[in-house]
Amino acid sequence: MDRKGLGVPGHLAIRGTDRIIPLRRPYNERVARGWESKSVESQQEDVRSAAEPKDRLTPQQRDVESRRQALRLSRSLTLQRLHASENSRYRAVLEQALAELDRQLSEFD
Repeated sequence: MDRKGLGVPGHLAIRGTDRIIPLRRPYNERVARGWESKSVESQQEDVRSAAEPKDRLTPQQRDVESRRQALRLSRSLTLQRLHASENSRYRAVLEQALAELDRQLSEFD
């Protein structure tokens, strides 16, 4: 029996028999038993934790948190520019800006 025309991708049909053998091993043949279920479980847990409502912030708390985050971002950008700068006058301006950002951030603590 010729199975050549059956269109079984990734398999080889043996002429004269009903046998079809895979051309290569499955990609997950050597995976530890139960690994797939642990991965699925982990993904489901991630979805559940993302869907759980987080602490609700008041509009004032959101504003404060937004301002704090903006100051942190400005500080990291200023620090990056300070490390990259070779001009001493520009470095002095950046150091003053960094000191001011640190002062403003300390008000939140």
